[in-house]
Amino acid sequence: MFHRILVACDGSPHAQGALADAIELAQHHRSRLTLIAVVPVPNLWVTGAGDLPVDLGGVDSPEEEYRSILARAVATVPPDVPVTTLLRRGPAAAAILAAAREDQHDLIVMGSRGRGGWRSLLLGSISHAVLRSSPVPVLVSRRVPSPGDAVMALPPIPAAAPVPA
Repeated sequence: MFHRILVACDGSPHAQGALADAIELAQHHRSRLTLIAVVPVPNLWVTGAGDLPVDLGGVDSPEEEYRSILARAVATVPPDVPVTTLLRRGPAAAAILAAAREDQHDLIVMGSRGRGGWRSLLLGSISHAVLRSSPVPVLVSRRVPSPGDAVMALPPIPAAAPVPA
């Protein structure tokens, strides 16, 4: 049924749960996985400055951190599941949707933090944006991996440091 599955990876526990679900689907349907990570572009409207100050924990660039997230995610995929990676830059929902269209994926799998209606309405939601505009089915997983899952724990993405006054 599903031959090409696109999986959004951001290093969060919910994304890890989504990856575990995608691996199960891929094994059942003998599908190919494509793992995508999207490096966010700093929003000048919010920061009012050139570069968003981010603590990268010794990593030289955000791209390097997202490449590392992809590499660790690939390491958790069993050898019998074919896997490729994509690293994009920009708004996450738009990049995920573009990849789904360009590479003719027939399913998108992603995690959801499950913020709830009001909070998502105020803050926006990548999963909601993908659901609204996706040309293919979307599986939104709220599952956090359990200790028995094959997915290893990934550190969270560094948060933005406060902007100095």
